[in-house]
Amino acid sequence: MRAWREGADGLTLAIRVTPRGGRDGLEAGTDDHFAARLAAAPVDGKANAALIALVARTFGTARRSVTIVGGDTARLKRLHIAGDTTRLAKIAASLYARGP
Repeated sequence: MRAWREGADGLTLAIRVTPRGGRDGLEAGTDDHFAARLAAAPVDGKANAALIALVARTFGTARRSVTIVGGDTARLKRLHIAGDTTRLAKIAASLYARGP
């Protein structure tokens, strides 16, 4: 799987998460996933909530549009962002254009 996949109703992202990684940030990772650093610890869902907020902020969408669809307790997660697929794909591509 590429780091993101376009669907009829939005994008599905693969993200490798590093909790307690200093400050929050989302950037290009490998061809297979984005890399996210989160200040939150992986306790009581805090890291997942911080990841959803980070992805929503990065892609300019509401938090309710971002859902974790796989890897809820794993380091490698799949998230779905509902919205305009073309606009979201451009944002994802721009993250890879900037590089890690």
